[in-house]
Amino acid sequence: MGNKKLIGPITQLLTLDKLPLKGALKDEQLEIISQAGILLDSDKILRVGSWTELKKDFPEAELVELDDSYVAMPGMIDCHTHICFGGSRAKDFAMRNAGKTYLEIAQAGGGIWDTVTQTRKLSMEEMARITAKNANRHLAEGVTTIEVKSGYGLSVEEELKMLRAIQKADRSTAADLITTCLAAHMKPRDFEGSNKSYLNLISTQLFPILIEEKLCKRVDAFVEKSAFSPEEITPYLLKAKEFGFDVTVHADQFTAAGSAVAVAVSAKSADHLEASTEEEINFLAKSDTIAVALPGASIGLGCAFIPARKILDQGGSLAIASDWNPGSAPMGDLLAQASILATFEKLSTAEVFAGITFRAAAALGLSDRGKLSSGMLADLVLFPTADYREILYQQGKMKPNMVWKKGAKI
Repeated sequence: MGNKKLIGPITQLLTLDKLPLKGALKDEQLEIISQAGILLDSDKILRVGSWTELKKDFPEAELVELDDSYVAMPGMIDCHTHICFGGSRAKDFAMRNAGKTYLEIAQAGGGIWDTVTQTRKLSMEEMARITAKNANRHLAEGVTTIEVKSGYGLSVEEELKMLRAIQKADRSTAADLITTCLAAHMKPRDFEGSNKSYLNLISTQLFPILIEEKLCKRVDAFVEKSAFSPEEITPYLLKAKEFGFDVTVHADQFTAAGSAVAVAVSAKSADHLEASTEEEINFLAKSDTIAVALPGASIGLGCAFIPARKILDQGGSLAIASDWNPGSAPMGDLLAQASILATFEKLSTAEVFAGITFRAAAALGLSDRGKLSSGMLADLVLFPTADYREILYQQGKMKPNMVWKKGAKI
């Protein structure tokens, strides 16, 4: 009884409830409750509805009265980040903007391998501190659930160090960190054998420890000419599924190859998709694999955005994530990136909000968050405005000034 809190009155409360997981959305489909209240019981939402009625029905609830205009929506969910890393790739960014190619940057000591080298130098404690710091910045901006990938260790020992660090970081942030093993980011330069033998080493030596230590429930892989081919990666992902992992794929970033693999292995999501053509869009839309847009990478690399409008119009499900990483997406601002993607791909506000809440939750296999409705986790954000359309209109400049995670105000 003593744990009930009633927050309100909220000018507009967007539940994001009763919306389909797949396909295009119109703003008229948004359920908006005016002069709303949201009743929390410990870490869950008990009820949403009229502030006046909830106040009358639950006189025992502790009141959190708001004396200004607010728009409430579910806490944002970032389903694709690399926020556990060492060093900086500012040099790469400057070289790329000066016209240097990916190969020239790699030859000058840049690229993913540079981050691997910098990350390996860190202790597990330093890695955990950096990850928690990045997660807390995200949380302050309204991102309450954050997927975090390994992939800058690229050996059994170093990947374990990263995954343990992410798990440690999860204990020192109020945000939920969802850990993903991306040991198949690229074949490490210091590995003597073939791509196939590297993947075999990871699946036979790393996977059992991940299960034993409960370090993660998800496995990711980069399918690209600079990383792994569809033929090399498919047996690896199937092996991951045999171990009981959910799988996801870095797909179609520069060439269209990975999305077919993602659909074939029933991956939770196919992320990137900047190079997807009509063919890939079509079979992704027909599948249960969620397309994840990473506009931060398009901005960072100066390349095309994912064909998000086409994916939605074909009936696909679209989530939007930040891809926060030191190489191609250093900004790490989910709301700003989603707002920019919306203008280029003509996405409705409903489509963007769905993409950073319940559709992103589905990409992570989570069904307990991403909507403001009874029984859901009490993760919510309040924006200082009376009109929900202001949020994307201000293109990420308007941040929430109240964040609640599992019923606690951050």
